[in-house]
Amino acid sequence: MQLIVGRIGKPHGIRGEVTVEVRTDEPEARFAAGSVLRTEPAASAGRQDAVPDQGELFKVPDELTVEAARWHQGRLLVCFDGIYDRNVAEALRGTLLCVDSAEVAPPSDPDEFHDHQLVGLAVVDRAGEPLGEVARIDHAPASDLLVLRRPGGRTALIPFVRAIVPEVDLANRRVVVDPPGGLLDL
Repeated sequence: MQLIVGRIGKPHGIRGEVTVEVRTDEPEARFAAGSVLRTEPAASAGRQDAVPDQGELFKVPDELTVEAARWHQGRLLVCFDGIYDRNVAEALRGTLLCVDSAEVAPPSDPDEFHDHQLVGLAVVDRAGEPLGEVARIDHAPASDLLVLRRPGGRTALIPFVRAIVPEVDLANRRVVVDPPGGLLDL
């Protein structure tokens, strides 16, 4: 499974450096010099942009290697191997950067989980009654939310806090929840 760790933004300067919208908790590790990042398959599949002033077509490569990365005014700036021109960097704008979930080490904290570990798990109440399945994780300012796909196609949002989600059992592929009355009816 591909995990998105960033999205390429606008070029910075004239030497091919780009801004990156970071979507990982470990930007220093993911964007370290020498790191190879895959581009989002839909972005690279057949996408070709004209490079201004050169009249050439540029195809977003399947992988990009980080040559250098630095922080500047709260933004991550990245230079990729082989991208040394502002016009080519502009053609990368919007490209999603990914890593394979198999390459991501599990968190050291037993109460911390990666999104891909939770998606697809069955959700049950304390009595073991099925409530649905984790469809995705929404990262809200107050807390993360489990987006529960309920029977019949409805969805429900469950705050991912210990008081409501007392147990995550990855081995048995289930999440135990103790929702307050009415939470699943919203």
